[in-house]
Amino acid sequence: MSKTILVVAVLIGCLGGWKTTQGDEQRPNILFLFADDWGRHAGIHAEIAGPGGINDIVQTPNFDQLARQGVLFLNAHVNAPSCTPCRSALLSGQYFWRTGRAAILRGAVWDMAIPSYPLLLNEAGYHIGKTYKVWSPGTPVDAPYGGREFAYESAGRRFNQFSQNVTRMVDEGMTKQQAKQVLYDEVLQNFRSFLADRQDGQPFCYWFGATNVHRKWIQGSGKKLWGLNPDDLKGKMPPFLPDVPIVREDLADYFGEILAFDAAMGLLVDEVRRLGELENTLVVISGDHGAPGFPHGKCNLYDFGTGVPLAIVGPGVNGGRVLEDFVNLMDLAPTFLEAGGVAIPEVMTGRSLWPVLASDREGQVDPQRDYVVTGRERHVEMAREGYLPYPQRAIRTADYSLIVNFEPDRYPMGDPYLLDGPDPPTFEELTELTFVTLPDEDAGPTKAWLVTHRDDPQWQPLYELVYGKRPRLQFFDLTKDPHEVNNLADDPAYAEVRERLKRRLMEVLERTGDPRLIDGGRFFETPPMAGPLPDDVPHPKRKR
Repeated sequence: MSKTILVVAVLIGCLGGWKTTQGDEQRPNILFLFADDWGRHAGIHAEIAGPGGINDIVQTPNFDQLARQGVLFLNAHVNAPSCTPCRSALLSGQYFWRTGRAAILRGAVWDMAIPSYPLLLNEAGYHIGKTYKVWSPGTPVDAPYGGREFAYESAGRRFNQFSQNVTRMVDEGMTKQQAKQVLYDEVLQNFRSFLADRQDGQPFCYWFGATNVHRKWIQGSGKKLWGLNPDDLKGKMPPFLPDVPIVREDLADYFGEILAFDAAMGLLVDEVRRLGELENTLVVISGDHGAPGFPHGKCNLYDFGTGVPLAIVGPGVNGGRVLEDFVNLMDLAPTFLEAGGVAIPEVMTGRSLWPVLASDREGQVDPQRDYVVTGRERHVEMAREGYLPYPQRAIRTADYSLIVNFEPDRYPMGDPYLLDGPDPPTFEELTELTFVTLPDEDAGPTKAWLVTHRDDPQWQPLYELVYGKRPRLQFFDLTKDPHEVNNLADDPAYAEVRERLKRRLMEVLERTGDPRLIDGGRFFETPPMAGPLPDDVPHPKRKR
């Protein structure tokens, strides 16, 4: 099919249904591959950036191939670097702060008055389903796309503990490949049971939400199971990660889980190809935020925390391109709806990606996609005394990043419980127990190493940088400081651009009804576990 016909197909799809050139309705399948805690780490990103970074050892052949065939976005970001608010924004096509109690992790409640793209597609005739994680925690049956009636997991959920289960099976006598194949078979069997449930000719929308990339994983598994040598990371670590053996090993283990997800990705795509439906399947691959248990990652508004991979390939996508347009993952909801010929609810603040997907240009296609807004509120409810959140909002462009920390007197990763007491947590406790201290950062060897070296003169500044209190404003010149470690908020040379970005950020927050700007942020300041919100607490509108 020519590029011209593909573009026409997209434009016709906007008018109420995907059409072939013969005029018959042929809505595409949607295969969404979404990994927990997968930041922007893939082989193709190392190839584009050039050698010298941590992505040099990441091997993702399936993602790389799909990205080359389709469109690769270099500036894709989640709206919030925490699982539930990120997914709430993605499902609803709205900024996370417009999703009520779904905007937090612990104590989250989904308001069924909020439209979600999978259920809208289901109402329009799509067969929908998921395997593993979509929306959590404690997902009720009537939650969007997370209810048991849409789950296809009859073959099991062992893939979610990939390194644990493979290691166990190897210890019991299997080879590594045999043990891996057991989990690969589970992935395929779950997907096949989903496909078997649809009617003849019915388009499907499937969400593969593996959580193996989420901690915790087996220490040393990156090298043992995947041949990733931690020493190959020496001299390549970003300045916010200690370049020491245990941290390099921890990062290699994280990358090993990404390789496992990439292998599953290849199996699912091959299955659609085997059925002869790949040409009519929109394949979208991404992750829900950056690396867990690492400084600057999960629960941070730095690029390492909000930046994610995003590749899209399929009918109507003019492939073979790399784009610099800024994308918020809430843009996927209207993109999926438009592909399925479903009207996009006015309440959605995300913008469909089809204008850039159908374009034949590279680099920056849409001049209005020159920034992205991110934020966070609460991750775990007990992170700070009084169940207080850590409210942040940020705006990022190609050259600059501005972060507003609304409550700079609070600790960004949670209170340093027990660290100054007579019985501080041990290294083992810090490796295994997230909630023992600084609980907004997952437990793991990297956190344990840095916390136990917090009084070492060499590492104390880094400890303070990542765990200490932060000023109200942080401003970074990304052209000189891509890792966002040198705060220039007080530098008069940047005063004009800083104020311009701040005005732009606040305009977005005000226009979209961010409760953080209303009544001192009372909506988010109210502890989620303390019962229902009073009727007079402001709440964003949820009209469909």
